[in-house]
Amino acid sequence: MKQFKFAAIIFLSLIMLGSFVPSYVFATAETLTSTRGVAGFPVYGRGQAGNLKSTYGVYAVTAAVEAGDVFQLARVPRGATVVGGRFYMGDMDGGTAPDATLDIDIGWATAGTNGPDPDGLLNGGTIHGDAVVGVKPESGTSMPFGGVLIISGSKTFTEETALIATVNTAAATFAAATMGIVVDYTMD
Repeated sequence: MKQFKFAAIIFLSLIMLGSFVPSYVFATAETLTSTRGVAGFPVYGRGQAGNLKSTYGVYAVTAAVEAGDVFQLARVPRGATVVGGRFYMGDMDGGTAPDATLDIDIGWATAGTNGPDPDGLLNGGTIHGDAVVGVKPESGTSMPFGGVLIISGSKTFTEETALIATVNTAAATFAAATMGIVVDYTMD
């Protein structure tokens, strides 16, 4: 009989608890679709439109960089919609964190009606390429693009556009290194 009373108390407690739990806890799962995932949106298999494309640019930096230096690393064609990418660079600032001062952004030069945005794809902040034992054993930097891609998911260019790296602050202790970008885009 004791076990029955205990089971009844637990059952009633769960029922009463249910009346105090907010309704969103028991909400029904939904299927949410992006604008490109809706029925009727073209699904591309071949040809130029819709296929993910990549371009890249690499520059071997052999002389000390200065604030205001601009490196044109790659170009995207008119109508390109950039959906991702990455900036990478060897350890160009020989100073170790927190003494490193090198600050480089990735963006674009004038793009038709869009105008220039030197950090539109990545606000790099102070970059030190120090190796971190057990986490990142090689020295250098590899950062995914952010900027407008985080805010709106993509960036479409109305004109052929140069993608640039802009130096905001020179390296405390310059060391020759290679920098580059890989840019992923579609042509819709």
